[in-house]
Amino acid sequence: MKSEAFLGVIGGSGLYSMPDLLNAKQFDLDTPYGKPSAPIVVGELEGQRVAFLARHGIGHHIIPGQVNYRANIYALKNLGIQRIISISACGSLREDFSPGEIIIPDQVFDLTRHRKQSFFGDGLVAHVSVADPFCADLSNQLEKATSAAGGVVHRGGNMITIEGPRFSTRAESNVFRTWGMSIIGMTTSPEVFLAREAELCYAVMAHVTDYDVWHISEDPVTVEMVIEVLHKNSQLAQGAIRNLVKDLSEDRNCTCKQALASALITAPEVVPPETRENLHWLVGKYLH
Repeated sequence: MKSEAFLGVIGGSGLYSMPDLLNAKQFDLDTPYGKPSAPIVVGELEGQRVAFLARHGIGHHIIPGQVNYRANIYALKNLGIQRIISISACGSLREDFSPGEIIIPDQVFDLTRHRKQSFFGDGLVAHVSVADPFCADLSNQLEKATSAAGGVVHRGGNMITIEGPRFSTRAESNVFRTWGMSIIGMTTSPEVFLAREAELCYAVMAHVTDYDVWHISEDPVTVEMVIEVLHKNSQLAQGAIRNLVKDLSEDRNCTCKQALASALITAPEVVPPETRENLHWLVGKYLH
């Protein structure tokens, strides 16, 4: 498929659409992994084509552990997108990361248990490098764009992804703090790892909605808290994306675009034909 969009945006809790998109067109796609969470809306923003996908579906009916992350990433890749911005709610595990502020993390700790973690398998093995899981170049540009939109931004931090859909116990929250975690969410893993396998740039704009449950002077996190902050920040998120699109170049100054170049370990001649065909979109340029 020809490139339909310049940038992909995955909206999480509280951000279910991008009303600023002009001349919008909807793509209801199928993938080898099933249907994406929702139809992908592609429209114009600052003269560029931007795609939006609601991670939890229209009306927020998909829990974090049942999001079809592989279908979502495949569908965005199939539209020709090379960069993804994830908009996510998170809880703060640090006193200095306050509700209403934006964190652009540089590390992730995966504590999920039941999710499809990779596109690979079925006779084709790849070990992709994720020492630095987020695209530093895209993250830096997102920081600049968010700050210009008026947000209080913290660049860097360790995000832990839990299985959900429940929130943490106080014991869990305090353990995560002793581990050096900065923020907590439910959707960045395996999304970030699948984006790397798909050789896409990926950065997270994490909106702090609460102090999780460790902060004894604050009320424990509730859905109402999360939605209230995200509704307040929705204009900030859209302003940041607008700023990002204006300044983002076509060229990618990072190694994300060749993440699989040194990751494949299976001898090409033993890759089953069906697997080769199913993953041609991902590894066709490497398997000869």
